[in-house]
Amino acid sequence: MTTLLLAWTLLTVSLWTAGLSQILLQEPLKVLYPKISRQENIECNCINSCESVYWFRRTPLHSDLQFLGTSNKAQRVKYGAGVEEARFTLSKRGNTAFVLRIDGVTEDDEGTYSCVLRDNGGQDTWRSGTVLRPGGTTPTAPPKPKPKPPVKSVCRCPKKKPTHDGCDYLVLWPLVGATGVLALALVCTLYYFSRLPKKCRHHFERMRHKP
Repeated sequence: MTTLLLAWTLLTVSLWTAGLSQILLQEPLKVLYPKISRQENIECNCINSCESVYWFRRTPLHSDLQFLGTSNKAQRVKYGAGVEEARFTLSKRGNTAFVLRIDGVTEDDEGTYSCVLRDNGGQDTWRSGTVLRPGGTTPTAPPKPKPKPPVKSVCRCPKKKPTHDGCDYLVLWPLVGATGVLALALVCTLYYFSRLPKKCRHHFERMRHKP
């Protein structure tokens, strides 16, 4: 039974690596920059209940898609051919994720790591890859531009066609003041002449009509 299960697994993996290598590596979710000789964890998140996971990678040393291994929720692990079992650990975290742990990361581990999740009904879910760049530097986000100070609005009155936006009042108020001064002067003059005695007014009339 074990031999048949292993043969079925190898056959399934060979079909995946032959026809779906490009699908697995299309859109990497994120990029990791682990330090050399350090440890790095790559997660494969499961939305629903998952039965098992299959791990793959493509590195500069492995131009073809390499099968790393498979593990299930019972922590049963099977590694692919040529995989360093001392450095690669397959495990499960809770009920939502499977984890691929790499101990003693080297420059040769650079590449794209992908996973395939299988649920209880045998349906496979393909996950996009995670790019591993050992010894690289995490890019820093560009600084945010400083907000420009608000521009103060300046009231500039048009020369030809004034509008009622508040500027025309700047022109009207001096005219109103000048008109008021003239009206006041006219009233004072009339009042002055109305207060003169009649003799003075007749004298003023004679003087005005005198040739």
